[in-house]
Order: sequence, then C-alpha cells, then structure tokens
Amino acid sequence: MIDLVLPVVAGMLLLAMAFCGFRLLRGPDLPDRILALDTLYINALALVVLMGIQFRSTAFFEAALLIALLGFVGTVAMTKYLLRGDIIE
Repeated sequence: MIDLVLPVVAGMLLLAMAFCGFRLLRGPDLPDRILALDTLYINALALVVLMGIQFRSTAFFEAALLIALLGFVGTVAMTKYLLRGDIIE
C-alpha cells in the first residue's frame, strides 16, 4: 500500500513546488516572492523526508534537518532586509 501512495504524494509535492516556483518568478511584489521561497523550501523538505521513508535511509532525515535550518535562516534574513534595508545591525 505504501508503495502506491509514496509516488502519488511525491507527484503532488513536485506540483506544489512548480506552483511555488511560478509565484517566485512572477510574484507581484517582494513579500509574495519571499513567501513563495519559504513555501518552496518547506515542500522540498517534505520531499526529502518522503524519499527517506521510501528508501529507508536515515541520511535523508539529516539532510531534511539541514534544509530546515538553512531555510529558516534564509527567510529571517530576507525578511530583515525587506523591513530594515540591511541584515546585520
């Protein structure tokens, strides 16, 4: 049963990533693009966790943790730049 569900979920995540990529490239303003990038890394994180479940490997979960940390820091840095004009005070 799980062998049937995992490819379907992976396809849905790839479709969601495509929509986020479209919004990232064509977003009407900068906050929309930041939100699209944030959602894109969350979808990538979910896809990496899904691959870890499918291949039964713990290395994917460590990579997912790294993606989560870098995505969070990147989102905070972009938001600080958008609000204040600089990242480091």
